Amino acid sequence: MRMLVLGAGGTGGYFGGRLAQSGADVSFLVRPPRAAQLARDGLRIRSPLGDAEVAARTLTADALPGAVAQAPFDLVILSCKAYGLDGAIEAVAPAMGKGTTLMPILNGLLHYAALDTRFGRERVLGGLCFISATLAGDGAIEHLGHPASITFGERGGGPSARVDAFAALCAQAGIDHVASANIAQEQWNKFSFLAALAAGTCLMRASVGDIVAAEGGADFMAALHEECLAVAAAQGQPIPDQARETARAGLTLAGSDVKASMLRDLEAGGRVEAMHIVGDMHHRAERHGIAAPQLRAAWAHLQCYEAAMG
Repeated sequence: MRMLVLGAGGTGGYFGGRLAQSGADVSFLVRPPRAAQLARDGLRIRSPLGDAEVAARTLTADALPGAVAQAPFDLVILSCKAYGLDGAIEAVAPAMGKGTTLMPILNGLLHYAALDTRFGRERVLGGLCFISATLAGDGAIEHLGHPASITFGERGGGPSARVDAFAALCAQAGIDHVASANIAQEQWNKFSFLAALAAGTCLMRASVGDIVAAEGGADFMAALHEECLAVAAAQGQPIPDQARETARAGLTLAGSDVKASMLRDLEAGGRVEAMHIVGDMHHRAERHGIAAPQLRAAWAHLQCYEAAMG
């Protein structure tokens, strides 16, 4: 399987780097400065799961059409922030040949409509990942914490040759992965948890542990999670008991230093995926007539932050 990974930042760099480390056929579509850095230093991963230095094969936008003409890609892995989706679609479009599949591992669900419109629903797999990773100042991938998993599957359900082929590559690379026959459920399990985490930690500008240490903090996080669970149920994707309990435990864990990546971006003064996660969940609640005052407050807060950025 010949793969193209958009970017070589925290998420794409980590998973693409692990695949390349195992000998898989992986290229990274990057800007010229990043291509020069990778040519000079290699793709470096610093991780509790093991450090690595990989000789990364890179392509820039001007070289992509020629590379596709020589050997088409089987799979394009789309890893970007939601606010960069339009540019990401244009960047990978030349790689999307007749037999090419695209697998997004973005947060949230809103991006599927745009991807389906541009490339066709049958060519877009469902995908998500659990990882906290960032690009360090020296260009290395910094993996923060232990989780580093990827989940994927046919959006219509069931097995397929392309899902099995990618699963085999993940296994070869030692990547924790799930080839799911019900990717929609997996997506809602994550979306309902992530929306609550992002809304709560961004609104309070604090980690989970600091929130639950405050009087009423644990109740606030639980209520926020209940709002997201109600939306999932209204969408026809009720969250199973085990996933619900695991998420609730993580959202109310005393002493936890967990923050949503959105809060880290906010604290750094950067752009945030507010609309794609918290805004989308709030709007879904409104459409279903679900009272969601915590989500409403978090969404208003994030809009004020974005307005202040200009």
